[in-house]
Amino acid sequence: MASGKTIIHIHVRDKKNKGDAAIVLAVQEALRQRFPGCRLIDLPVECLKKYDARTLARINSADLAVVGGGGIFYRYFLPFSLKMMAAIKTPIIIFGVGYIREIGARSLQKSEIAGIVALARRAKLIGVRDYYTKTFLARNKIAPAKIEVIGDPAILLKEIKPESTGGLSSSRLKIGLNLNYSGWLGFGKWRDDILAAYRETAEYFQKNFRAQIYYLKHHPGEDNIWPDLKIKNLKIVDWPPREQKYLYGRLDLVIGMMLHSAVLAFGALTPEINVAYDLRNRSFARFISCPELVVDLKELKRGGLLKKARSVLKKEAAYRRKFAAKVLKIKIKQAGFLNKITLL
Repeated sequence: MASGKTIIHIHVRDKKNKGDAAIVLAVQEALRQRFPGCRLIDLPVECLKKYDARTLARINSADLAVVGGGGIFYRYFLPFSLKMMAAIKTPIIIFGVGYIREIGARSLQKSEIAGIVALARRAKLIGVRDYYTKTFLARNKIAPAKIEVIGDPAILLKEIKPESTGGLSSSRLKIGLNLNYSGWLGFGKWRDDILAAYRETAEYFQKNFRAQIYYLKHHPGEDNIWPDLKIKNLKIVDWPPREQKYLYGRLDLVIGMMLHSAVLAFGALTPEINVAYDLRNRSFARFISCPELVVDLKELKRGGLLKKARSVLKKEAAYRRKFAAKVLKIKIKQAGFLNKITLL
């Protein structure tokens, strides 16, 4: 594809969610790097839910339509319109998308699955963020050979050093925390266990290692929950995605629930522990070949989070080396995937 071409980018438009914003930035960074001078046009993923002649004309007037990344295969964005799928003539690329099913959530309905299948069959190339999503598509009759596991685009998001880093100390242990309070309906059931486990872990490292604890805010809804952690001297960090990733890279450990707290930490080569409220948390840990970096909700009452944090910090250097090697492989894989577009 020559420079100057027009690319429609269809993606989640929730700018309040730092993870969703990071994905959009990362995908567009990759497209601009691969196709210098390209013109990018943003469309929300909701545009695929119904047939609209004007939207269809915009898509079909472009040279390429890129769908993703992120949790596009999610019940909130479904079903996609079968009529819309059939009418799109522009080549479609699915780039770094994921299937989401939270603990306690219903299975997708037949019409929702049908829309995903229709999109996948129309796509010239399919790149998913994890093996779980590939398995989901293959189970629904998409040829496995057509599906590449290329990782989450946000892993490769470029960092930007903020003008002020808030007094980061290189001599103190620095731990980042994140909670998911942006729509997961199951939080209430586990609320007390989650808060107690986070507090126990933070207080242990504050008492024994003079640790500085940061709360890594990913969504405005978290303002309704982080005060309940009741952690002394907790520093709240709410920076733009690229700047926040810079901070992730200066921490010693991240304990998070939102998937992209783990994704940004991994991309910044910082050891991370994911508190698994969703199947995608485990899937991400398997994708980076570190399935042990997950704490199940049922383990929280038994001190599982503190035990895991102590274990991971003892192996911090080893995890950083392992992450660096995997990130390099993802970078090569994503570049190879983008290079295939020129063959369409």
